[in-house]
Amino acid sequence: MKRVERVEPVEAADARTDFASASVPRHLLRGALGFGVLAASIALVPVAGPATLLAAPLALIAFRGCPTCWMIGLAQTISRGRMRRECADGVCTLTKAEPMR
Repeated sequence: MKRVERVEPVEAADARTDFASASVPRHLLRGALGFGVLAASIALVPVAGPATLLAAPLALIAFRGCPTCWMIGLAQTISRGRMRRECADGVCTLTKAEPMR
C-alpha cells in the first residue's frame, strides 16, 4: 500500500510567488515604462537600426517577466486586501476580507 503524507499549506507570507506591486499607480507606472521601452525599441529600428532591439529586454525588467506576468500582477495588486484565502482541513477557499478601518 502506498503511504501518503499530509502536506501542510504554505502560508501566504512565506510564498513570494506573486507579481503584485505596493500600489496600483506604481504598477501602472511599471507597465507604462515596460510598454514604452518595448514600443520605442521596435519603432526606432528604421531610424537607428536593429541595435535598438537591444533595449527590448529592459522591458522585461519593468514587467518582472513578460507582459502576461505584468497583467497577473495588476490583478493581484487590485485584489490585494479585498480577498482572503482561508484553509481548513486541507480545503482552501476565497472569502471577502473585512473592510479596513
